[in-house]
Amino acid sequence: MGDSQGTLFPLEFNRSIHLEARPECVSGESGSLLMRELMDRLGYPQLFARHLHDPRDAARVRHPFQELLRTAVLLLAQGWSDQSDVKLLRDDPALRLAVSSRRGQRPLREAVGREPEGLCSQPTLSRLSQDLAIPVNVSGMGAVLLDAAEQRRGLRPGQRYRETTLDLDSLPREVFGHQPGSAWNGHYRMRCYHPILVRSEWGDYLGAKLRPGNVHTADGGLAFVLPILRRARNWAEQVWLRADAGFPEPELLETLEDEGFLYVARLKTNAALERLAAPLLALPRSPVPAGAERVWTHELTYRAGSWTHPRRVVLVVVERSREQGELFLDHFFLLSNASVAISGDALLERYRQRGGAEKDFGDWNQALDVALSSAPRPKTHYRGREVEAPYDEPDSFAANEARLLLSLVVANLLHAGAELLARDEGGRMSRERFRQLLLKVTGRALLGAHRIRFVIDAARAALWRRFMRRLNHVYPARGSPRTQALPTPA
Repeated sequence: MGDSQGTLFPLEFNRSIHLEARPECVSGESGSLLMRELMDRLGYPQLFARHLHDPRDAARVRHPFQELLRTAVLLLAQGWSDQSDVKLLRDDPALRLAVSSRRGQRPLREAVGREPEGLCSQPTLSRLSQDLAIPVNVSGMGAVLLDAAEQRRGLRPGQRYRETTLDLDSLPREVFGHQPGSAWNGHYRMRCYHPILVRSEWGDYLGAKLRPGNVHTADGGLAFVLPILRRARNWAEQVWLRADAGFPEPELLETLEDEGFLYVARLKTNAALERLAAPLLALPRSPVPAGAERVWTHELTYRAGSWTHPRRVVLVVVERSREQGELFLDHFFLLSNASVAISGDALLERYRQRGGAEKDFGDWNQALDVALSSAPRPKTHYRGREVEAPYDEPDSFAANEARLLLSLVVANLLHAGAELLARDEGGRMSRERFRQLLLKVTGRALLGAHRIRFVIDAARAALWRRFMRRLNHVYPARGSPRTQALPTPA
């Protein structure tokens, strides 16, 4: 007790300041209460129960599966990405209340019977990653992402948008060590995994697949994205796929065309394309004003050696003032199966909206820098006894994929919250900004006879009221979510 309470030490810069520690119900994670409310309003408890399976022996369970999932989600949402952080936060009153399924004051009172007291331990949280790594739960996490995105839009039966666009991309996740499946990637010049992701135009992540670090950008892309594109037909009459230059492979293009999906992707240049573009790049143009640029598009028809038929290519030419002495025009190529009724300028505008997706990938990486660090550690003893052979080592690659998918669930929750808070301001709010404004708030739990009064800093009260007002309007406590206040895709 002497180490955890009483006077700690003075501060040299001002000896009038004496730091003390007291066993009070104080929390720096008060925003976890709001995140629990948002999770419940969006229907995540029902989605977890529907799609995820608890493989543990019920007779040995102390922490219910839903509470473990909430612990993992809320720790990530609050910015605690290391599993060992749960030890530090084990007795945090806000997190204990937000995680628990028990009502009243029971989450903060002394545990009775097999009730959990405080948050789970780090080994228990680590075992959750292994439980989520079994095949039924890996596919279940993907189903949670899709169902949650569809549910958040609140479309009525038979109602669909005119069109929607999905972004397909890959990005490296650097690792330190020798995690199974990680490898040196010469392009990114790091040891990494090379996952592939799909994001909707309204900012929700719809799926991800973890891949070894040295695979090609398009490896497994068709098998991964096709089921998601088919699911998107529930939301829109016409589904577009937008991708960068690494993805246009013959099999992918032919399948998209056969199934009626539209695509626009950047196309890698080559000598044949440059010969087609040369006459159009040589045309004289009037001078461009200093500091300005003009963009021109030209229609081309091109057939690569691996294609079965010619396809539409749009040459995009960017003209800038010649103050820097540029000798050649900037240009690149877009590939699409859209009809010429959709002009080259319209295709270019649609492709440029991909910049929003790339910015969002950076936002996800900043807010949820999840370390995919699971590695096999052979267990020789358990509770002081030697492990009986044979011992099945957990699948560390699958555990890392489960952690990746769980981070996307949290990213979607943070995005939904940030969207609500930013609505009145008419702008876009990053996940990290939302966390700092609304979630990282100091509070104190006061236990009365029958109630818990949670006191927060008055400076954040207006933000909390605004958030709850928007939450009650868009996602009412009873009934299905409403979407009147949400943006509608084009």
